[in-house]
Amino acid sequence: MENVVVLIVGAGPAGLATAACLSQFLIPYVIVDRESCSASLWRNRAYDRLKLHLAKEFCKSYSDMNVLVVGSGNSGMEIAYDLAAHGANTSIVIRSPIHVMTKELIRLGMRLALRLPLNLVDNLLVMAANFIFGDLSRYGIRRPKVGPMILKSETGRSTVIDVGTVGLIKKGIIKVQGSISEIMDDIVVFQCGKKISFDAIVFATGYKSTANIWLKNGESMLNGNGLPIKEYPNHWKGENGLYCAGLGRRGLAGIATDAKNIANDIISVIGAMSG
Repeated sequence: MENVVVLIVGAGPAGLATAACLSQFLIPYVIVDRESCSASLWRNRAYDRLKLHLAKEFCKSYSDMNVLVVGSGNSGMEIAYDLAAHGANTSIVIRSPIHVMTKELIRLGMRLALRLPLNLVDNLLVMAANFIFGDLSRYGIRRPKVGPMILKSETGRSTVIDVGTVGLIKKGIIKVQGSISEIMDDIVVFQCGKKISFDAIVFATGYKSTANIWLKNGESMLNGNGLPIKEYPNHWKGENGLYCAGLGRRGLAGIATDAKNIANDIISVIGAMSG
């Protein structure tokens, strides 16, 4: 194996997981990252509270300001909560249906999914969530028709784990807005015709992979959006020794699976090379 060295681009969760799996097979690797440390988003740009996704400089930088959060995933909902907790007059745009659960319900669902069909687990989770949160449609939060576990399995979309945001929405402290029609300077025009002035707008609408921009000859693995061409769970392997971990949009569990598959495949390739 002395002639085989694996290059890992990115020292985030996917890169570190892949490195750990390679280490188990004693396969040498080099990790490169544009930052000077591993997991730079958590080390340099996040609160001490691990639940938070918002950068440090936005902690205070909104007291008494009118702030609009666009996006209702975990990041958007937690950002809205923290803005409201720091005194901002907070609104959030919730366009798509979302599942809202507690951390305990998600843990229960993951355990039940090991022994029960996902549709049955979903039914139990939805009933429990309705009991805990009540009917959230009156507050502008609609639930998807597909259950949370199946939705995650089929699309990679994660359930929103409530950290207190729903309670603030029910109290009217955080206001739910509909889809945006137009933004003109500090005026946001919503599709319902309502116009509101905001001091700041935080876009929590996700991120886009840029791997297809800097990676040359990666057309066998990535599409124009920087995402795998192949469908999950066969997305992680390209041609000519190219692999991708964490781009299947399956969260940390998906990253772990990708890392194991990549390490196992590399050891198989090494075995074939050595005869």
